[in-house]
Amino acid sequence: MRPATATAAAVTTVTVLGAAAVAAGRYASDAALGVPSGRPFPGDPRLTVHATGPGRITLTRALASLRPGTYGIEADGLHAVIGPVLDRVPHTADTVVRRLERVELGTLGPGAKVRLTPQLHCGTPETALGLRYEEVEIPGELGNLPGWLVPGARGTWVIALHGLGTTREHPLNLVPFLQRRQVPVLIPAYRGDAGAPPAPDGLAHLGDSEWRDVDAAIRYAVRRGATGVVLHGWGTGASMALHAAAGSGVRDRIRGLVLDSPVLDWETTLRNLAAARRIPAVLLPLAVRAAQGRTGLHGDRIQEAADPAALRVPVLLFHGPDDTIAPWEHSRRLAELRPDLVTLTPVTRAPHAAMWNADPVRYEEAVRRFVTPLV
Repeated sequence: MRPATATAAAVTTVTVLGAAAVAAGRYASDAALGVPSGRPFPGDPRLTVHATGPGRITLTRALASLRPGTYGIEADGLHAVIGPVLDRVPHTADTVVRRLERVELGTLGPGAKVRLTPQLHCGTPETALGLRYEEVEIPGELGNLPGWLVPGARGTWVIALHGLGTTREHPLNLVPFLQRRQVPVLIPAYRGDAGAPPAPDGLAHLGDSEWRDVDAAIRYAVRRGATGVVLHGWGTGASMALHAAAGSGVRDRIRGLVLDSPVLDWETTLRNLAAARRIPAVLLPLAVRAAQGRTGLHGDRIQEAADPAALRVPVLLFHGPDDTIAPWEHSRRLAELRPDLVTLTPVTRAPHAAMWNADPVRYEEAVRRFVTPLV
């Protein structure tokens, strides 16, 4: 082959390989970050409903169906709530029986394929919980953000921030507890959520840009009379809270942070999300680079937001070793470096953003002790 021809062939090969790498990276980053709000995490298996009866449900036996606590189970057009495992009820070796608390949506019967979710409720605070609330619109950077405001007599509000894999129905788990203590609760939607402006690139940014919608929610609360706020976030919602505490122009109104399964290392979390969606391991580095190029994600920003030396408000932290999305080692390190401000409540046998579900009584008691002096 003549030199000119060989060079042209080599350039063509490199160009084709480069284009293929870019396409593969975009595909992998889409799989990890382009999932619509409320789409469940793929890590847990789908479980078969084998039988139902008064106050009980029989499911495929798996690590997921054996988890302690209270969870939602969902499928298309179906949502129900299950409670603890009923060990003494007869069952086969490949099934597990749990308490069936209620069916909120659809018909639950044998053969249904369901997944566990930390989200217990469907609907609004009124339809799901019977609580009076107000539909509000929060002026945000990209447009108006819908929100639910559950009123209370306290001057300090809780702003509740859901994360990936759930919707703003997820924080409803904790609303009855806060309402009994007369704490106002604002639950905003943010960019990418149903009813909110879409993200400009159609991708989640793991809190790196979404936190500006939290800043808008704080400003809205202050305009409505809040003397201060406690930010309570799950997963990427917890990361948004940290970003807001570090960068918001009204961060002086933040009295404390409650962080459940915070995403403190976006690269590892993105890899975990892509791997859980069965992206081949060889494409994971391409997914990280593609996501960074498309979204502007930078690890130093979340590191700065979670810098132990920069914390100025008390933090209540829930996390555990069974979180396969956001590694909990970063949470442990944060607590170890700032024991004066950070209280870590470890939770075992709970997946990402489901620390409340594993033990609601213990979780709410920890929140009560933390929030009471702040409100």
